[in-house]
Amino acid sequence: MAEAGIKSMKLYSHLERVSNELIAAGSDPDGPLTVDELSPFDNLHYHGTEAVAHAIQALNLTAGVHVAEVGSGLGGPARFLADRSGCHVTALELQADMNEFAEGLTRSCGLNDLIKHQCGDVLDGPLESNAYDGVVSWLACYHIPDQELLYARIAHALKPGGRIYIEDLTSRGTFTDDEAEIFATKLYGQATQSPAAYRATLEQAGFTDIAIDDLSTSWADFTRTRLNAYRADKDRHLRVQGEETVAAIDEFYAAVDELFQGGNLGGARIVARKA
Repeated sequence: MAEAGIKSMKLYSHLERVSNELIAAGSDPDGPLTVDELSPFDNLHYHGTEAVAHAIQALNLTAGVHVAEVGSGLGGPARFLADRSGCHVTALELQADMNEFAEGLTRSCGLNDLIKHQCGDVLDGPLESNAYDGVVSWLACYHIPDQELLYARIAHALKPGGRIYIEDLTSRGTFTDDEAEIFATKLYGQATQSPAAYRATLEQAGFTDIAIDDLSTSWADFTRTRLNAYRADKDRHLRVQGEETVAAIDEFYAAVDELFQGGNLGGARIVARKA
């Protein structure tokens, strides 16, 4: 997967917006931080820490458990996992600037002993073999074109009986030409699978006890509310972030909302076990 291409997705640019939000909230971005201070700004997926807490419960994560996250972004989920459960997290992120930024935030939270940030492409096999009790991912797998290889790599990294918790975009219908262009560029979408196709891919990779929960309606509602709320508070965002950043985030939020409202883009929560 090309690191340069993924920057077409504007959610992955303007990383300084996290520091700007911390300052606006009265926190020092250069000083010690808590996970709770960061959580409103460092989770790039839907429903924030609520979704990460769901993973902790679903995978029964506790101290001493080893987890890998595919597409760890700003590191928000990894820090929440480690802070709340005490588990060890290998946070794998393709984008070097985002990985470096996330590593700095983890140091500020004092979680270096529990989180290892690693820059690399999961398809190239950077995750250790037979090393993890769980693998998690939020809204990152759809960036990866070779889904069969992706889940084969994940299965290879898991211990026998290890489990996955994946929240990912799915296909509900055939994109129009305009939707396909938006998906490929503004979301850097490289692959979507229907729930049935997702199940087949997981079975081929050696997973069993597969549970796929349709989150399409919830995510469509979330992304519509997010866009409307962002635009309603535009003056505040311009003061905190500046015109360029606000325009970029608004464009991204609008693109996601358009795809969900079109009815051909969906989402799912996937939990499965390596046989």
